[in-house]
Amino acid sequence: MKKGILGTIIMLSCAMMNAQTSITPDVLKKLEGSYTGTPTEKALRNAISNVGLQKMAINQENAGAKDKNFSIEVKNTGITDQKGSGRCWLFTGLNVLRGRAMKKLGTKDFVLSQCYLFFYDQLEKSNLFLQGIIDTRKEPIDSEIVRWLFQHPISDGGTYTGVADLATKYGVVPADVMPETYVSNSTSEFCGHLKRKLREFGITLREKSEAGMSEKQLQALKVEQLGTVYRMLVMAYGVPPTQFTWKEKTYTPQEFFKTYCISEGEDLNKDYVMLMNDPSRPYNKVYEIDYDRHVYDGHNWLYVNLPIEELESIAIASLKDSCQMYFSCDVGKFLDRSTGIADIKNFDYGSLLGTTFGMNKKQR
Repeated sequence: MKKGILGTIIMLSCAMMNAQTSITPDVLKKLEGSYTGTPTEKALRNAISNVGLQKMAINQENAGAKDKNFSIEVKNTGITDQKGSGRCWLFTGLNVLRGRAMKKLGTKDFVLSQCYLFFYDQLEKSNLFLQGIIDTRKEPIDSEIVRWLFQHPISDGGTYTGVADLATKYGVVPADVMPETYVSNSTSEFCGHLKRKLREFGITLREKSEAGMSEKQLQALKVEQLGTVYRMLVMAYGVPPTQFTWKEKTYTPQEFFKTYCISEGEDLNKDYVMLMNDPSRPYNKVYEIDYDRHVYDGHNWLYVNLPIEELESIAIASLKDSCQMYFSCDVGKFLDRSTGIADIKNFDYGSLLGTTFGMNKKQR
């Protein structure tokens, strides 16, 4: 009798638990009632499934509010296209540098090679990862830092400090000296293979360390591994020039950089400050993100966190000074690519989907 009562109690408890935590048939029936199939819902469903969310969500009420007339304008040096790559940081930084070069060269048509610096960006990031594996070889494989390294061995993204470190170390070349390739215009596939190879190399370094290999021997092995990486990069992006002739003059990339892109004694890292608006962290403080750099002996992402109003006033002051400004943001949220305008009122997803999206920037 007691066993029968106990079994009944267990069954009732399981049933109550399922009713509270699982999608039971009764709960599913209730959920199905949230879509009633009205003519309006059917029309929206047909449009969204065939056209996509963003086009359907364009906010027509905001179309007339977009003022394309500016009271302050900096001389335009033309547009460069990163195409299907994540190199926005590099294009932005080189656009600033090429604006300076155009003034010194007295030309209206000039572009610096993005492919050249990206080659060294990927080589340096590969070294950053592999050296990070050596530095953390005594850490458990499931430690936070080791897991992070293997999760993010390399990417095509970056920040201003990457441009500054890479250009200072390797110089720059004109675009026609090392032009874009199919792979540089669409980096994801090759980057995936490079990630795979780097993870393999990282595992090898840890295994060799566990087997008793010294740090000096690990460093030598790392250089061998980087030789493989270098060859892979050449196949994808070409051979970076160490010297080139341009307009009847011969330069090294470093000479070209110092001659046309910076002033004498200028330091792209020390002379400039990165500003950020991150409402999730206290303002008026300096933040540094470890391992968020491009070069092992370079500079981490270092920024001062300020209210958005201060960033706005600083941006205006920069424009008034006719200084091209390096600017980056999370454009994937509110950018209308058809117009090139970023506006938080560009799209009305709430009305389209019959709900609201209430999180502010800090919560997001």
